[in-house]
Order: sequence, then C-alpha cells, then structure tokens
Amino acid sequence: MEPFLFREGSGPLLVSMPHVGLHIPDDIAAGMTDLALTLSDTDWHIDRLYDFLDDLGASAIAATHSRYVVDLNRPPDGASLYPGKATTELCPTVTFDGEPLYRDGVTPDETETVRRVTHYWKPYHDKLEAELARLKAAHGYALLWDAHSIRSLVPRLFEGRLPDLNIGTANGESCDPDLAGRVLQAAESAQTYGAVLNGRFKGGYITRRYGRPGEGIHAIQLELSQRTYMEEPPPFAFREDLAGRVRPVIRSMLETILDWTGK
Repeated sequence: MEPFLFREGSGPLLVSMPHVGLHIPDDIAAGMTDLALTLSDTDWHIDRLYDFLDDLGASAIAATHSRYVVDLNRPPDGASLYPGKATTELCPTVTFDGEPLYRDGVTPDETETVRRVTHYWKPYHDKLEAELARLKAAHGYALLWDAHSIRSLVPRLFEGRLPDLNIGTANGESCDPDLAGRVLQAAESAQTYGAVLNGRFKGGYITRRYGRPGEGIHAIQLELSQRTYMEEPPPFAFREDLAGRVRPVIRSMLETILDWTGK
C-alpha cells in the first residue's frame, strides 16, 4: 500500500491529513496490543468531513497508514514539539492516555524507527514539499492547511475540555498574522463553537516546517474537537447531523484564506 493518497487541485490551497490513515502492516501489528489495534487516536473521518475540497479547487494529501506506525506530524529526529508537556512520539509507544501500544515491551528500536521514517514518513513529506513548490510556481504563493482532530477530553495532554476549533500558526511564525486573524474571525463568527488561536495546539511539525510567510507559503493547522462531528467513544461513529453543522464553518475558514488579498 502506498503511504499516501493525493489528488491535485487547480488552486493555491493544499490540505494535508497526516493522521487519517488506518493501515498497520502485518509485521508491525503482530507486536501490538489489542488496544493499539483499535486505533483510538486516529483523526477519524477527517477526509469525509472535508468532502468539499474539490469545490474549492484544493489539492489534498492524506496518509494511508496509522499514526501508530509513524507520526507524520513529528520531526524525523523525534525532538519534542512541546518541551515540558506530554506529547506523542515519532514512533508512538503509548496511546494518548499513556497505555502501551506494544506487547511485552517490544517497541521500535533505532533501526526500526529509521526504516519507518524512510518508507512512510519521507514519501509523504517529499510529496507535500513538491506540491507546495508547484503551487507557489503556479500561483506566486501557496496555502497549506493541516487538518487534524482529537478527543475533547485527554487529561494526559491537556486540562479540561478542549475548545472546538484550535487554530495553530506556531505563535504567528507559519503564516501572516492578518491571515490568522481573519481565519479566527471566520471561526468565531459561527458563535456555536469555541475557537482559539495558538492555544494548547500551536501547529505541529508540518505547520512549523513548511510555513514560510516571508517566502509566500502560509501554513495553518486546525485541531478540531471530535465531539463536533462524531461519537468520541468506540466505535467512533461519524455523525452527519453534527458534521453538517461544523462543516460549513470549516469551509468558511478555508474560503477566507483563499479570498485573502495580502499574499
């Protein structure tokens, strides 16, 4: 199985979905716990939620493999994105709740980590970088939206209930501040949902690595609370009645960056 699915759009926007994948190769799954194989920390149904991207002329890249294989939104050297806070690893060994992913302490060693980076992490990033270069060459600038979701309650990672719409721009370094402000305004205009800019989630490796506003590449991460569109407990069912309300808000946020005139 290829490590990602990609479709090319006609406009300057690329939407990345690095944690939507569900596949775990048999050789890796053999050493995992039963809990790990429920894939509980997946960004469930994000591709279904963002079903309007073709209407916007957006390119899209989506991982096919689970984040438990390798986390595409972590740096290849495994450095922490949130020093001093609990976070997840490049090749995760525990769930968001701190429960082991592997049986009998059999966790990925350095050789296995390098193999996974080579086979799964690098192809995704090579394609992402190449598409951003294509978009910039074609349009004079490029817009990157990194699409994520997470349970609204994960005590190990954050206190209390997470806001609904968590916008991250690496504290203003990954996109123009005016653009970030307009996206936040679009989120807040819905009124139904709580929104925050650069709160607990400020953008992961993808946002921080590729967002270079001085060079005409603007990157934003949206960490969406899963309670806005699905059932958070297993079996993680998609709720179209909920999705139908939050989807127009997300679309409005994306239309805002496409309409932005400050490129």
